[in-house]
Parts: sequence; C-alpha cells; structure tokens
Amino acid sequence: MCDYSLHNVESRPARVGDKLVTTSFANTITQGFASIDRPDVAVCLRPGTEIAFESEPEYFRPFTRWLPRVRPCRVASEVARFCLINLDRGDAHHDALEFPGGNVVLLTRLCPGQRATVLQLPADLQKTSVRSKQRRPIHVG
Repeated sequence: MCDYSLHNVESRPARVGDKLVTTSFANTITQGFASIDRPDVAVCLRPGTEIAFESEPEYFRPFTRWLPRVRPCRVASEVARFCLINLDRGDAHHDALEFPGGNVVLLTRLCPGQRATVLQLPADLQKTSVRSKQRRPIHVG
C-alpha cells in the first residue's frame, strides 16, 4: 500500500531484498520509502511486510519536524513490520511501522535518508489487513 500514493510520483511494489531509503518526494508534502537506486520511485509496502533498518530508526514527534533545535527520537529496534492505521479517517496518513513491543510510527514522521532492507513479504495479506485496522499510532521516545 502507498499512503503517499502520489499521482505524480512513479511507484512500484516492494520485493524481498529491496534496499530502501526514507525520502521526501518532489512536489509533495509527504515521505515514504524509495529504492536506493531510484530515489524518485516510491516503493509500496503491503501490510505485514518486514524490514530491517541499518541502524536504530529516527523520527520526529508530531509538529516538531520544522522546529529549530528539536532532535529526532530513536526507536530501540532495527526491525519493523509495515501496517495500516487510522483507516477510519480519510484525512490522516495510514502507512506506519510497528516495532517490537507495539510501538507504532507513521512513515511520514521518519527522518529522511535512513536505509532499510525488505526482509519478508506477508504470506496472507487478508489477516494482516484486518489486524491493522484496529491500530492507533503510539508515539515512542
């Protein structure tokens, strides 16, 4: 799924072994994953896709990204599972990562330039989608 499925940005589905980078897409106000080889192409993850970051991922809390001298927060795990949240809200971002322990971070809050690898695609898309409908963002830090 590509919450940032932008009409003016090329996209493709994720594949096992993909090397990704968190990025802001040109002419948009949102962020997501792109291929390291093609940073202008959004890589769409399905719910249940597992990824591993090269180091502990960093993110900004709500409304702090553009404030001067605000440091990003870190998640104490390099492995995450893609999920969908806030599906009942059309005005909210839906793409998120769930980390061990239940912490959930929206993709739009991740700091740009972080690298990750797709470890595994979901075996059963239907089960992961139903579970993810009940999730709400939990801001860690």
